[in-house]
Order: sequence, then C-alpha cells, then structure tokens
Amino acid sequence: MSDKVRENMEVIGADGVHVGTVDRVEGNRIKLKKSDSFGHHEGHHHYIEMGFVAGVEGDKVRLSANANIAVTLEEEKSGRPVDL
Repeated sequence: MSDKVRENMEVIGADGVHVGTVDRVEGNRIKLKKSDSFGHHEGHHHYIEMGFVAGVEGDKVRLSANANIAVTLEEEKSGRPVDL
C-alpha cells in the first residue's frame, strides 16, 4: 500500500473528514505535513502507521477510522502517541 501513497495526497478519515496532507512515507508510516496536521501541534510533523490505511482513492488516502479517532492514532517522530 505504501507504494501508492504520494506527497501532497489528502489523508481523510473513514468518514471523509480531512486529517492531514502527506509529506512523505517514512518506513511504515505516513509523515504528515507539519503545516496541516488536523490543527494540533502545528510546527512539527505527526505520523500515521500504514496499518491504519484502508485504501487509496485517486489523490486521497482513506484511513480505516473516522477522523476524530484517527487523530488519536497519530504519533510523534519518536513513535510516541500525540498528546492531545
């Protein structure tokens, strides 16, 4: 699946709500652009594990969880959960 995820693709929850924008894929995680990461902790990157990707549809990466749940699954660079 990671070979289908490209820079600048929109990341959306299963409900179609915007979660972020792909900066790039690093290993088994999507690195979100720091300027567009659901409004939390702007100024640094958040990451989403590829295991949460349900599919790629055109220029959108759809996650298996709704956006309000997906943001709780975001990680810091270290792999630690984001402190909301």
